[in-house]
Amino acid sequence: MTEPIFFDTDCLSAFLWVDEQSILPRLFKGRIIIPQSVYDELLNSRVSLLVNRINIMLGNGQVELKSIEIGSKEHEMFEELTQHPEPGFKIIGDGEAAAISFAVNKDGVLASNNLKDIKKYIEKYSIKHITTGDILKKAMDKFIISEEEGNDIWNDMMNRQRWLGADSFTEFLRKSE
Repeated sequence: MTEPIFFDTDCLSAFLWVDEQSILPRLFKGRIIIPQSVYDELLNSRVSLLVNRINIMLGNGQVELKSIEIGSKEHEMFEELTQHPEPGFKIIGDGEAAAISFAVNKDGVLASNNLKDIKKYIEKYSIKHITTGDILKKAMDKFIISEEEGNDIWNDMMNRQRWLGADSFTEFLRKSE
């Protein structure tokens, strides 16, 4: 997989909260894109820890910040997703909408945990999609972390109110087999 990976706020912040963001560039060097809307959501959260950590990644060139240009296909889709979705689809947040718009229009991968809100969009647009669990599994497969370390990271994320779809990394691995 060499496509750009567009992170939404919940997936990115899962790693930022527990200071494990270094896993991301080790797996996806040169491919991590943070939509401006996601960065803005982090800024608006007023959690300086998250902002400081993402700013370090930006300063080190580990992630790229990307804005949606007015009048672009991404902008049209963003407006639809955040203001007037098709019948049967829900309005979603700016970060999710920006990440989806970029993933669809730039042939990228969406990194998001919020399947409840975006599953219909993933299906409609046939979006390639990864979650925090998928990322940790890739890290384990590449010997960046062990399963035990994955469980520790998972537990830390859960303690930070991140919902990851399983009670442990081991459970996630069993479910994904």
